[in-house]
Amino acid sequence: MFFKTIDFSKYSSIKIGQPEEVLMIKKGDTIPDDRYLIGGANNLLVSPAPPPLMVLSKDFAYAKQSGNMLEIGAAMPTGRIVSYAKKHNIGGFEFCAKLPGTLGGMLAMNAGVKEYEVFNILHSIEIGGRWIPKEAIEHGYRFAKLPGIATAARFETTGGFDQVLLDTLLSLRSNQPNDPSAGSAFKNPQGDYAGRLIEAVGLKGAKKGGMQWSDIHANFLVNKGGGTFEDALYLIELAKEKVQSSFGILLKEELKIL
Repeated sequence: MFFKTIDFSKYSSIKIGQPEEVLMIKKGDTIPDDRYLIGGANNLLVSPAPPPLMVLSKDFAYAKQSGNMLEIGAAMPTGRIVSYAKKHNIGGFEFCAKLPGTLGGMLAMNAGVKEYEVFNILHSIEIGGRWIPKEAIEHGYRFAKLPGIATAARFETTGGFDQVLLDTLLSLRSNQPNDPSAGSAFKNPQGDYAGRLIEAVGLKGAKKGGMQWSDIHANFLVNKGGGTFEDALYLIELAKEKVQSSFGILLKEELKIL
């Protein structure tokens, strides 16, 4: 393992943060239990004083097949997963193209798009050198209670990469803003949509400093330039307060605040 300085104002998808010394984990290292693991920083809002951080190195960015089982390292970027699946005509991974980040981040939050989510196609996860079947891990909509750091996952493969499905899922991006963001800020409450609720309380397009609830999709908190952690946190808390006051619904963050 080794340390690397990462500037989160450039590394994170929302472009907020500062340079932090991050521990890089290599294959064979004992993973510390006193550091917070980050992946591609696509759903992170980093505070001025985050906890100690670590990242899985490129040692964990791989894919290999054995029979009908596909093993993918937790540091594998989603784009490379889709490319691998397409090249080898493997179905089931098309939805990953809609999700930024790495496999590890997907596993940690059971990431998905519409009815597609990673636990639907998952066989098992490697944690602490042991393979744990998905049935032994509590999971649901946008959450998974992993009993440790995921370093890899296995999937039973099926043939037939679906280019039509891939194109359909990619077209869903047309209603998402291009400004820097951490993706969906809140999970959708059961039977409703966080974006609809934020818009209903008059916050679509609302600004604080350089941050804004997007006027394209209200559940995207975007950085219009020079946005700060304080600006972002203000808008997050304002949305939660107004939605709870108006609808009695407590929005739950999908992005991670460190």
